[in-house]
Amino acid sequence: MNAHELISRLPGAIQQAHARQRPHLRETPLDYSLALSQMTGARVWLKLENIQPTGSFKVRGALNKLLSLPPEALQKGVVTASSGNHGAAVAYGLQKLGGRGLVFVPEGASATKLGAIRRYGAELCVHGTSGDDTELYARRYAETHGLVYISPYNDPDVIAGQGTIGLELTSQSPEPLEALFVTVGGGGMMAGIAAYLKSVSPNTTMVGCQPENDAAMWASVQAGGIVSIEARPTLSDGSAGGLEPGAITFELCRGLVDDWVTVSEAEIKYAMRLFLETQHQLLEGAAGVALAGFLKRAEHYRGRQVGVVVCGANIGLQTLREVLQ
Repeated sequence: MNAHELISRLPGAIQQAHARQRPHLRETPLDYSLALSQMTGARVWLKLENIQPTGSFKVRGALNKLLSLPPEALQKGVVTASSGNHGAAVAYGLQKLGGRGLVFVPEGASATKLGAIRRYGAELCVHGTSGDDTELYARRYAETHGLVYISPYNDPDVIAGQGTIGLELTSQSPEPLEALFVTVGGGGMMAGIAAYLKSVSPNTTMVGCQPENDAAMWASVQAGGIVSIEARPTLSDGSAGGLEPGAITFELCRGLVDDWVTVSEAEIKYAMRLFLETQHQLLEGAAGVALAGFLKRAEHYRGRQVGVVVCGANIGLQTLREVLQ
């Protein structure tokens, strides 16, 4: 299936995903931020995925994929790779549905996120020094052992699950959003949200946000094909890592994202502190990227209706201390 066909099918698949998820997940709020609106002159709405059961939007895609599998596949076991949030989401879904799973994580993954995976009962294995290495190994392991591999982003069912954020936004926003800022890692969340929003609100500007230190998708879009980049450390560990060869999210993001913005570590830290001070909720670095992206472009959106997806809250105490210093 090419990108054009997938884009045309995704809105229907997202509606099906929403119906599947309804018994298992609550709708997250879309909150108006008075502080950010007064500060920027825009009307700012925050989609609070940081209050999901696993502390991240990833539960939407993982759960939709698991719910699409036959019971025997769940009993045999599934395999995934993750820097933390997707692994916790798969583990959460398996606990809910009574399945078994193996989660591969790279060396140096957040201890907070690893703790969540263990609490949900999935088996945890450490392999590789980067997300790319871990994903490739996990996919080969699944193929070798005849198990279903659940990609963090490179799977139509996962993308459709993430796209339910867009479906909720259309019913929650009092007016159509003129722009939506979304953090992009592998691109599953952006691809799903953009596919749905563009089908019902084609004039909404989709803005993809990445850290300057690890902007693989933006580099690939600029190059016209998937490329590898040298990744540097970033507060946005949830979006870190490159794209696996042939990732369907590349063409989707290239075709659906209207604008891109990259942000520095200082800008991410400032956005995170601002959110903590004004919204009084936790957020992780990946969520700070989208807010930082909006703040960087805020002057262009004065007087306009803008949304920011706050994609997760899973931040370790040491990282939180660093942000607050």
